[in-house]
Amino acid sequence: MAEMIVTTTEHIPNHEYEIIGEVFGVTTQSRNMVSDLGAGLKSLVGGEIKGYTKMLSTSRQTAVDRLRDEAAAQGADAVVMMRFDSGSIAQDMQSVVAYGTAVKFTD
Repeated sequence: MAEMIVTTTEHIPNHEYEIIGEVFGVTTQSRNMVSDLGAGLKSLVGGEIKGYTKMLSTSRQTAVDRLRDEAAAQGADAVVMMRFDSGSIAQDMQSVVAYGTAVKFTD
């Protein structure tokens, strides 16, 4: 089977489908103390904190992979209306959630 379609749109061109239900992919990650120290120093002079950018990028990909796994476990062919949500847990952890609607093709 080809990789499952995950889209932020409501409609997938050339496909009709029925809704299965909502699906989620969640991850929570933290940076190590050395990275946190470097980020603190970087905040004094400004600019991008590349370690955190990489962590968030990795977290988003992990969340989408888990979303696909949950959708596949429910028999879905695709996920529509995918969105991200994120938030901090304590001072050193970041949680990322990918969520959307699992659908099964009827055509």
